Amino acid sequence: MIDGVKITVTVPAYNEEPLIERTIRSIPEIVDQIIVVDDASTDQTVKRVEELADSRVKLIRRKKNGGVGAAIVSGYRSFLEEGGDICVVMAGDAQMDPSDLIPLLQPIMEDRADYVKGNRLVTSDVRSVMPRERFLGNIVFTMLTKIASGYWHVVDSQCGYAAISRRTLELIDLGSVYERYGVPNDLLIKLNVVQARVCDVPVRAIYDQEVSGINPWTAIPKISLLLLRGFWWRMWQRYVLRDFHPLVLLYFFGSFFTTVGIAGAAWVASLRLFVDQAVTFPTVVSIAILLIVGILSLLFAMTFDMLHNSDLKVRA
Repeated sequence: MIDGVKITVTVPAYNEEPLIERTIRSIPEIVDQIIVVDDASTDQTVKRVEELADSRVKLIRRKKNGGVGAAIVSGYRSFLEEGGDICVVMAGDAQMDPSDLIPLLQPIMEDRADYVKGNRLVTSDVRSVMPRERFLGNIVFTMLTKIASGYWHVVDSQCGYAAISRRTLELIDLGSVYERYGVPNDLLIKLNVVQARVCDVPVRAIYDQEVSGINPWTAIPKISLLLLRGFWWRMWQRYVLRDFHPLVLLYFFGSFFTTVGIAGAAWVASLRLFVDQAVTFPTVVSIAILLIVGILSLLFAMTFDMLHNSDLKVRA
């Protein structure tokens, strides 16, 4: 506890037998409760947790594997039932540095932010520590998440090391949170709809003994689709139902005109390359106008979205 604020750490774990004990032992004494959520592990993860002599630990055993998002939601639900003030997510693979816990808590305790997440991409050694494919994938998903969530200042969208206040968590429909690897992205979208203040803080990137169970060939299309759906859901909830803003029309027509323009340009190119058929000048001009209008509409929409969400931007 810090200054009367009750701190809870929830630890989602799936087959973390080699590292779960180290993770729990590393959590500092300022934490009042540790909620370990076993996501139907098939190894000795549960046994390792039960062997720990730490009165702060509460073990939740899921009967069926649901994914990291489902495990985090189970931890969040228990946190709300137990009556804590701030809940921090710390993975069970010892990939999150406990010394970064205080910086995550401070913006919430100072009432400057409602949700604080780690940013590993600003540390000096991230390129040498983080695997190259993860680094590049993170950059791509960060850019897409900026657009989908409306938090244009947020970087390292895939970092799950995050703290959230109780009052903010109570505003989110936990039953609709994505259950798999894309949970940090989905949560940011939902936080924007409830107009939560979000802060990025630098955290250390750690890659040691953990084994990733993420298959990029399945994760990339799933998260991309999640972001696309989440983006239009946010547009509907934030700028139509709750408070109308014309930027949603700019996004809609911009997306439509750009898509038609790209399709038209591809059609013209295929005629020239494969059929050697001439295309009329008015057709080329029409396609060019569609592309210009579409791209400009999207740029204006992004600008308006950025300005509209500027009050949710918090610096560490």
